[in-house]
Amino acid sequence: MKIVDIEPSDPRLSSELLPVLRELRPHLTEDLLREIYAEGYGQGLRFTAAYDDGRCVGAAGWRVVINTSTLKQLYVDDLVAAADARSGGIGHALLAHLEERARELGCHELDLDSGTQRTGAHRFYLRERMDITAFHFSKSLT
Repeated sequence: MKIVDIEPSDPRLSSELLPVLRELRPHLTEDLLREIYAEGYGQGLRFTAAYDDGRCVGAAGWRVVINTSTLKQLYVDDLVAAADARSGGIGHALLAHLEERARELGCHELDLDSGTQRTGAHRFYLRERMDITAFHFSKSLT
C-alpha cells in the first residue's frame, strides 16, 4: 500500500480521492471539494490517500490544531476506506500514517469525531486503541 498527500491542485483530488471520500461525505461535489480545499488549505487542511495496486482505496482529511485543551493535536476530519476494500487494513494503515505524522509534527494527541450512527467505525477506532474522551455537541445555524 502506498500513502500519499494530495495537494489542492492535484488532479487526483477529484478523479481518485473524491469518489472514496464521497462514501463518507455524499454531499460533496467536485466544485465544493475544490472550494473547501482552497480555503481550508490555508487553515492547515490536508488530504492523504491510500493506494493499492494503483487504485485509491482510502482517504483522510486532517489538520494540526492548537488549542488550550489538547495543546497541539492532529485532528482527523475524514477517514474512510472504499466499501469494496474494507477490512483489508486500509484504515489501520492510514491511521498509523497519521499517527506517525502527528508525532513528527510534535502533536500530543490524534483526535477525531465520529457520527453516533457509525457503530462499525466505532468498533474499528476502539480496536485501534483510541478512547472515547468527550461528547461532541452541535447546533445548526441554518
